[in-house]
Amino acid sequence: MKIFADLEIHSKYARAVSKDMTTENLGLWGLYKGINVIGTGDFTHPLWFKELKEKLEPAEPGLLKLKNRFVPKDHKAEEMPRFLLTAEVSCIYSKGGRVRKVHQLLYAPSFEAVEKINTRLGWIGNLKADGRPILGLDSKELLKIILDTPGSVLIPAHVWTPWFGIFGSMSGFNSLEECFEELTKNVFAIETGLSSDPPMNWRIKWLDGVSIISSSDAHSLPKIGREACLFDTELSYSGIMDAIKSSDPKKFLYTLEFYPEEGMYHYSGHRAHNIVYSPNQEKEKKAICEVCGKPVTRGVMSRIEELADPARKEGYVDEKRIPYKNLVPLQEIIAEAFDQGVGTKKVVSAYKELIGTFGSEFKVLLDANINDLIQASAPEIGEGIKRVREGKLHIEPGYDGVYGEIKIFEEAERKELSKKEKQSALF
Repeated sequence: MKIFADLEIHSKYARAVSKDMTTENLGLWGLYKGINVIGTGDFTHPLWFKELKEKLEPAEPGLLKLKNRFVPKDHKAEEMPRFLLTAEVSCIYSKGGRVRKVHQLLYAPSFEAVEKINTRLGWIGNLKADGRPILGLDSKELLKIILDTPGSVLIPAHVWTPWFGIFGSMSGFNSLEECFEELTKNVFAIETGLSSDPPMNWRIKWLDGVSIISSSDAHSLPKIGREACLFDTELSYSGIMDAIKSSDPKKFLYTLEFYPEEGMYHYSGHRAHNIVYSPNQEKEKKAICEVCGKPVTRGVMSRIEELADPARKEGYVDEKRIPYKNLVPLQEIIAEAFDQGVGTKKVVSAYKELIGTFGSEFKVLLDANINDLIQASAPEIGEGIKRVREGKLHIEPGYDGVYGEIKIFEEAERKELSKKEKQSALF
């Protein structure tokens, strides 16, 4: 069975997350997006875990579904996405003479497994404070707790993020072994994060035996599915985990990726003075802001360059690896096509119309015929989706917490497409 899975999101109990991130809404928006399995996020938070137990019930092995009384109106429980128990933990501790700040993703096959994990973590820190708890716990010790809970899995989160990635420039390690030592063999996958894509990770030779997954890290409903994985496997917790671990191309078909330039840490920079450096520019400037003289936040590209195998230059391709496809979220494409904000009435209306016609956002972005899209919406939207599929975009890279900016159209092009639409309607 083909399964789109987004295995990292956050709940309403996490800091800086929309209060709309409820179980019902996650299920509904998973349906809009075309996701078959969605992470619950934040199972360490007592109130969220209580809500999960109240509103979800067992479905396929290791997966959960909404109980009938919580299914959104006009839908059935069987058509809704399945849930997989997930959480993210922020480990802050000293190791190797440095303070380390590392985010780790946790996956569990049952409520019972979560209860065991939460009991152990509750002895260490305050799980009520945040959906993503901060624990003074070595990542290796966290992995030991996970390994003591049969079936549970730890995967390092957004591994290149400067401040909280396991390989991040500000507090990270130079290898998995530095972090997990003799337990490294139990870490079979990493998550790319929004500011890196698979080819960037392929340049790191010592990651050759490690699977690469992608997830949205969504803090609001529209962000769900901006990165995801497509599997062709049994609909179960073990089926998904086995597909990830094996990197079998018959079971793990591809990942869906943000354009990494759009990520907020792709390049180095200092947002206080609008300073952006490519890796070469950063070297020339010695990683110092040319305005204030302070160190810049070193971006993902620079960190990749630092750790990459010298023989694997930018553009290196590993044919043995799981393939990937770059996407721009549909609402962003529509907003660019209409030259309006993502949350405006016109954009939201066009989004809902396309979802209603084609079934889901992934079907629109990946499968729908461009001519059909134009007939169902507007030439600008159809042309925008076509350009995204072909990678014909201009992107100003993100840096130091500032998202990159995608440009699909020049103003003159947008006006010309709009003019053609009006002429077509006239005739």
